[in-house]
Amino acid sequence: MGTSPVTAGPRRSMTARALALLAVGATALTAGTVTAQTTVAAASTPSGVTFKLQPASAGHFLAAARPAPLSTSDCVTQIGIHCYSPLQYRTAYNLNPLYKQGITGKGRTIVIVDSFGSPTIQHDLETFDKQWGLPDTNVEVQKWGNVPVFDPKNSDQTGWAGETTLDVEYAHAMAPDAHILLVETAVAETEGVTGLPEMMDAEQALIKQGKGDVISQSFGATENTFPGFDKGDYSSLTNLRYAFKAAAEHNVTVLGASGDNGVTDSDVNNNNYAYKVNSWPSSDPLVTSVGGTQLTLDNNGNRTAPDQVWHDAYGAGGGGVSAVFDRPWYQTGVANVTGNHRGTPDISMSAAVDGAAWTYDSYDPTAVGWHLTGGTSEATPIFSGVVALADQAAGYRLGQLNWRMYGLSLLPSQWSGITDVTAGDNGWSNVTGYQAVKGYDLATGLGTIDGTKFVHAIAGR
Repeated sequence: MGTSPVTAGPRRSMTARALALLAVGATALTAGTVTAQTTVAAASTPSGVTFKLQPASAGHFLAAARPAPLSTSDCVTQIGIHCYSPLQYRTAYNLNPLYKQGITGKGRTIVIVDSFGSPTIQHDLETFDKQWGLPDTNVEVQKWGNVPVFDPKNSDQTGWAGETTLDVEYAHAMAPDAHILLVETAVAETEGVTGLPEMMDAEQALIKQGKGDVISQSFGATENTFPGFDKGDYSSLTNLRYAFKAAAEHNVTVLGASGDNGVTDSDVNNNNYAYKVNSWPSSDPLVTSVGGTQLTLDNNGNRTAPDQVWHDAYGAGGGGVSAVFDRPWYQTGVANVTGNHRGTPDISMSAAVDGAAWTYDSYDPTAVGWHLTGGTSEATPIFSGVVALADQAAGYRLGQLNWRMYGLSLLPSQWSGITDVTAGDNGWSNVTGYQAVKGYDLATGLGTIDGTKFVHAIAGR
């Protein structure tokens, strides 16, 4: 039996991370952005075990984990949502032909940036790999600043550990032979400037050292929470762009999650989500903004319905127009949609909680095991793996992807590998969202991808 819909209360944006980390058989979810007002009615599983989402404290939920993941059909029966393995995503995005061609991300490095990191990430990745028959890899961890000793009772640290787990496991699953470089920063990104200088400093340093081909960022701060925004002074935000300028100079691709609260992102100044806002770094013209879709797959990863905008009871894919950045040149062809401002997202991948991804973690000794996670911070590492595959196929760093993708979108999908998404919207709370339509829109951007066609097309092959 399924759960009742989530009733979402006010939220604060810690990251553009997953909105739900579900566990079957006991209490659930780590959300990082969901307050204690979020509740879900209990439901009985066929085994008679009660399943419910139980808030432990504002902004954080603890989970008693499953000892093994369920199939999609069992998730639907027992939890009331779809759940997917990395193997199903590989099939859904048609990546398996690439692996057979030897395109596995070999020789490429994915940089993942998260506050605090996870002390068990290597062990957890190896357990994840063993479950799905994936090759192991050694995660290179670099600490930036005085990263505190991990405390499993600290909700900020466990929230970021969950984000770290998701990022590393799904970037690796999509590009199994790519090197994973995890950067752990010492200050949590929340809203406004907080935590972002440390992240940007770390990224810039690695770029200048020649480390990293693609940077995956599953975090974001709402544009209007930066100091000076209300006075039309955007310098506190634009002064942080130095890492992205360095990335452009060194042909490093930078990705940013578009957010998990639809067109409202997550605005701490208005708990009722009464107006549309956008999130940085996703809104930056030098960043590829990754939005969210909802996949409907069978147990083997085959689609049983077309993809649509992620918009379920737990969240919606971020998207809209920036208040800070003018429309970049590569969006000239979609000016009728974006107006004079930067529009997001650019591309979208799986993010729905009703279509969540299995992750394994053991950083919290009270909740060791398998969990379910969704959000655009799932979509972003998935796409980072695709970029690593494309870099390998091209034989060099592709760098800034947006001009390439908007150019490819002018071609038929069988050549470009870009698949339009035309169903759903990203409204949230009482704020009307943008509808997915034919062509570019502010709900899914250009759409989603057929991995094999997209990789060869964007690599110029």
